[in-house]
Amino acid sequence: MSEQTGTSRRTVLAAAAVAGTAEAVGQAGPAAARDGRHAPAGASATTSAGASATAPAGGSATAQPPPRALRALLREIDHRRVEATVRRLAAFGTRHTLSAQDDPVRGIGAARDWILAELRRHARASGGRMSVELQSYVQEPGPRIPQPTRITNVVATLRGSASPDRIYVVSGHYDSRASDVMDATGDAPGADDDASGVAVVLELARVMATRRLGATVVFAAVAGEEQGLYGAAHMAEQYKRQKADVQAMFTNDIVGSSTADDGTRDPRTVRLFAEGVPSSETPEEAAVRRSVGGENDSPARQLARFVRDVADNDATGMRVRVVHRRDRYLRGGDHIPFLERAYPAARFTEPAEDYAHQHQDVRVVDGKQYGDLPEFCDFPYIARVARVNAAALWSLAQAPGTPRGAKIRTAELTNDTELVWERGPESDLADLAGYEVVWRETTDTDWTEVVDVGDVTRHTVELSKDNVFFGVRAVGRSGVRSPVAFPAPER
Repeated sequence: MSEQTGTSRRTVLAAAAVAGTAEAVGQAGPAAARDGRHAPAGASATTSAGASATAPAGGSATAQPPPRALRALLREIDHRRVEATVRRLAAFGTRHTLSAQDDPVRGIGAARDWILAELRRHARASGGRMSVELQSYVQEPGPRIPQPTRITNVVATLRGSASPDRIYVVSGHYDSRASDVMDATGDAPGADDDASGVAVVLELARVMATRRLGATVVFAAVAGEEQGLYGAAHMAEQYKRQKADVQAMFTNDIVGSSTADDGTRDPRTVRLFAEGVPSSETPEEAAVRRSVGGENDSPARQLARFVRDVADNDATGMRVRVVHRRDRYLRGGDHIPFLERAYPAARFTEPAEDYAHQHQDVRVVDGKQYGDLPEFCDFPYIARVARVNAAALWSLAQAPGTPRGAKIRTAELTNDTELVWERGPESDLADLAGYEVVWRETTDTDWTEVVDVGDVTRHTVELSKDNVFFGVRAVGRSGVRSPVAFPAPER
C-alpha cells in the first residue's frame, strides 16, 4: 500500500484548537460524567484523513459510542436470570475442586453437569454456531491437590462467521471454598466467589448465541481456581499448544456485590485489573520496553483502554475503573495463566470486597452472618457487569483484529515519526475499512489524538517520538474499531 500523506504539526495544532473551542456534540453517559470523561456522540472519533480529532479535556479520543445493535443486545441481559444462576450454583452446597464428582445433587460434579446442560440449552438457539464441551484432564498432586484429581472446564464456543480463527475468551470459575482451602465437604456456597462470574458467563452465552459475530467468542466456566488456577492454566496451555490467536481474555471473579465491608455502596463501578509490565516479557523485550518507556502500554493496558472506550457509558450504566495492577495486592486470578502465555487478559472485580462473605465458613458470630451466601449479592449489579463484558466482547468480535507488526521506524534520527504496520489477514479484509493513528502525551493515560489515515500500512506524523506515545488501530466498515497496537522500534 502507498504511504499516507503525513500529518503536519500545523494540522495537529489547528485541529486541537478547533476541538478545544467547539461545542461537544451529544452527551456522555452518567458513568462518564462522574469520572470527568466525555464520550464522543458521533459514529466516529476522527475527522477526514490527515486531520486530527482531539479528545475533550480528561477524555479519550478513541471512545466508541454503542451502536444500535449493541444497545439491543445489552437490553436483553436479565438480572432475574443472573439471580437464578447464582442461587442454583449456591444450592449445590459446596463446589470445592476436591468435592464429589459423581453425586447428582451436591459437589462440583453436580455443578459441572448443570452448567453443561445450561450451555447446551443456549447453544440450541445458535443455529449450529455454538458448540459445548467438557475440557477435562487429571491434575497430578501438587499445592492444594493432595491426590490425582480430575479438573473439568465447561466451554462453549460461538464460532465467528468472518474471522473464526480470531478468539476472545470470557470466564468465571465455578469451584468454591470455605475458610479452610482444603475443606472439601463443608458448606461453601460461593455465591459471590464465584457463582457471580459464572452467572455473567452464562448470561453472555445466552444473549450472544443468537447473534452472528465476526470473530469467535469462548464462554468458559473453569474449575480449580481456588486450589491454584489449575483449570485456567490448562485452558491457556491448550490454546498455546494449538498456536491459537487469542486476542483477549477476561475473567469475572467476585463481581457479585456493590456493598463494601463498611456498608457503603458503589453500584455503578466495576474494577478492571490490567498489568503494565507483561508477565511473559523476555529479557530482550524488557530492554526494549525500558528504552522506549512502554511500561503503561502493554497489550493488557490497551485492552483495558478499549473496554473503557466501548463499555463506560450510558448503555451499560457503569464506570469501568481501570486499576494498574495485574490483580489485587499479592493476589491472583484466572487471567494470569493467559498473561503468562502472552495473551492479553484482564480481571473484572466488584469495587470493594466484603471479606466476611468470601472464603468463610457459613456461621453466625456475635450476631453477624459470615459466609458467601446469595443474600449478600446484588443481582442488578451483576447484570450491569455482564453488560460491560458484553459491550467489550461484541465490539472486539465485530471489529477487525488488533493490528500486527506495528513499528516506529528508527533508521534515521528525525523529529518526525514514521509508523508502519501489517495489513489485516485475509479473513479480516472484507470488513476492513482502514486504520487510525493515535497518540497522547507521555503523562496522559488515555489516547487524546486520533487521525484517520485510510487503508494504508504506513503513516508519518510531524511530531517527535521522543515526546509522545503512538499507537495504531484498525477500523471496520461498520465503524467499530479494534484495540490499539503499541508500536515497537524498527531498527
